[in-house]
Amino acid sequence: MTLNSQDPQSSTNAASMEHRTIYPIPHSERMGHPRDLFAVWFGTNTTILTVITGALASVVFHLPLLVGCLALLLGNLLGGIFMALHAAQGPRLGVPQMVQTCGQFGSMGAVPMIALVVFIYVGFSASNLVVGGEGFQLALPWCGYLGGVLAVTVLSAFPAFWGYRTIHIMTKFISVACGAALIWALVAVMSNHHAITLLGSFGQTTFSGFMGAVSVAALWQLAYAPYVSDYSRYLPDSKQGAQHAFHATYWGSALGTVLPMFLGTTLGAITPHGTDILPTLMAYLGVGGPIVMVTLVIGITVANGMSIYCGSLSSLMLLQMAFPKHRFGMKTRISVTAALMLFVLGLTMFMTHDFMETYTEFLNLLMIIMIPWTAINLIDYYLVQHGSYDVASFFKADGGQYGRYNIPALVCYCLGVAVQIPFVSNHLYTGPFARLLQNTDISWAIGLVLTSVFYVLVMRKHTGMDIRQQT
Repeated sequence: MTLNSQDPQSSTNAASMEHRTIYPIPHSERMGHPRDLFAVWFGTNTTILTVITGALASVVFHLPLLVGCLALLLGNLLGGIFMALHAAQGPRLGVPQMVQTCGQFGSMGAVPMIALVVFIYVGFSASNLVVGGEGFQLALPWCGYLGGVLAVTVLSAFPAFWGYRTIHIMTKFISVACGAALIWALVAVMSNHHAITLLGSFGQTTFSGFMGAVSVAALWQLAYAPYVSDYSRYLPDSKQGAQHAFHATYWGSALGTVLPMFLGTTLGAITPHGTDILPTLMAYLGVGGPIVMVTLVIGITVANGMSIYCGSLSSLMLLQMAFPKHRFGMKTRISVTAALMLFVLGLTMFMTHDFMETYTEFLNLLMIIMIPWTAINLIDYYLVQHGSYDVASFFKADGGQYGRYNIPALVCYCLGVAVQIPFVSNHLYTGPFARLLQNTDISWAIGLVLTSVFYVLVMRKHTGMDIRQQT
């Protein structure tokens, strides 16, 4: 297999379909500027699903408006740091994010990690269809819920099938359109006397509620970690470019998230029933409701297309591991993308009831399984390998210099999952340490810190790595 064979260039404009898939992007095809990443992550986050996530601060954790907004802001700023650190990996290695996992876990050891991430992509995409379908139904009642879901699916196909360049261009437009729609919505709600009265008497500040909202916001950012390099891998490789990629990704994602989350926690506080967030928004918007809602739903179709696109790349990597001598091109990516979209469409039919509870539990699950992977990936990239990997080994049947299994990394991952369990607090299970902290869930922070420590200690023992010299 020739990793640098010259496929026809397809990323020069939005009308051309991307031909590159999971293989390294040649330097001759590198393009763009790190600042482009700001719009990618700002636009991706200005969606209805982000509004729903922000509503958890008031609906689930019952925080007053100002306290809820502070918790969401803190969580986004903290989680965004770790999310944005992945941005530098794309320009340096030129491959999708999850392909790099072979460098930490080995060719076969990476399989369960990649499979879990495909599950995450599917879960977020199904969530997008649920809220997007409801949004279309509210704005255009004649289409109905099922018609709304189908419309979101069809509109998501364009960014999902056309790929990298199209997504970059579309997010620039939705950054402006959805940003304006969210400001319109916030002004409409906050200028309503009845809403102000309800906000003044809502909520109670508790430590567990505050930390719960911080965790939700931090996890929202960390859940993007498997996406990040997918949208920076075409950028030219340079040290300054990597730094700019971090800042553009960080501020784009953090700023793009806080606005809709603030709207969400506001709506959650004034909604008679916690599950009626979107109908409440429509009621306060009045005649402008359909315009704002349709704009936000169109925004969610781009975010949904991104999830499917990334899911198809990760799925191709699983196929590559199963058939290492084969090269999977654009046609295979399109077929996998179509299969994922159909699967998500079917899954959506099971998520229409008790969505807020289902979505909260989905986020809790993500919290446990994603944190150890993020910690190991970042420690390995920045402190162990210094960004220097043998990319060709990622695609070899025996894992090349990384082998089939990296047992120390896999052990650290399992330990990272295990140490979180006593600190978990949700509807299904509350750990003993979480009870001591008034049912406060800080499992993500514990997992992030301890997994990093485990991995540093293990790598120092096995490789003689001296962290003091490498930092």
